[in-house]
Amino acid sequence: MAGNGKIRSDVKPGLEVDIVLKQDQRTGKTTRGIVKDLLTNSPQHPHGIKVRLQDGQVGRVQNIIGPVSL
Repeated sequence: MAGNGKIRSDVKPGLEVDIVLKQDQRTGKTTRGIVKDLLTNSPQHPHGIKVRLQDGQVGRVQNIIGPVSL
């Protein structure tokens, strides 16, 4: 269930994803976390769907890792 995070219907709360935080956009450094909220309303976005992670960090999805492994 890997995806690139540019299509909103692919991104769901509870998925593990890699995001790029606003301050990391120049370097492209990614942060991994679990999606809490989807912040992009459009069906797709060229730079990735904006999400809030469970720890409160906000960024655009670069990779969908998949369902959280327990």
